[in-house]
Amino acid sequence: MTRCFWCNLKNPLYVSYHDTEWCVPNSDEQYLYEMLILESFQAGLSWECVLNKREAFRVAYDNFDIDKVCCYGEDKITELLSNQRIIRNKLKIKASINNSKLFKEITSEFGSFYNYLNTFTNGETIFEVGKTTNDLSDAISHNLIKRGMKFVGSTIIYSYLQAIGIIYSHDKECFLYKQKQ
Repeated sequence: MTRCFWCNLKNPLYVSYHDTEWCVPNSDEQYLYEMLILESFQAGLSWECVLNKREAFRVAYDNFDIDKVCCYGEDKITELLSNQRIIRNKLKIKASINNSKLFKEITSEFGSFYNYLNTFTNGETIFEVGKTTNDLSDAISHNLIKRGMKFVGSTIIYSYLQAIGIIYSHDKECFLYKQKQ
């Protein structure tokens, strides 16, 4: 079975992510939150690196309980920086806490983060292959940065939109490839 060129077939976790999760539309708020935090940790790294640490992130970040993450203080930051199972970048860790607070603000303002995203997409899925940014990721990134989020550049947001199924990007050779109908 042929998969997207980037999928490391030697990593069962990555194959499973590719086959069952990536580009699958998901409007669950908990999932949208977790993926935004994880994608922000990807900056400068590979998604495979983050994915391999996902379960450790879930434990370290209280199963991505946004209310708990929003209350993280210096003691928790120190704990996270000493956790060898996650990505220990102080700027990214602090950004994850800040971004969590802003995620909650956006959710409060729009009723859900998914509703916020829909103000940019009108609920439509974009089908495209071979890109790392587009006008949509530029616009969302710009808005999130304007609101104060960090590590949410256009490339990270594009990857996020692929992860949550707003952008559908399976390679033409991949068994999951499909076009807009």
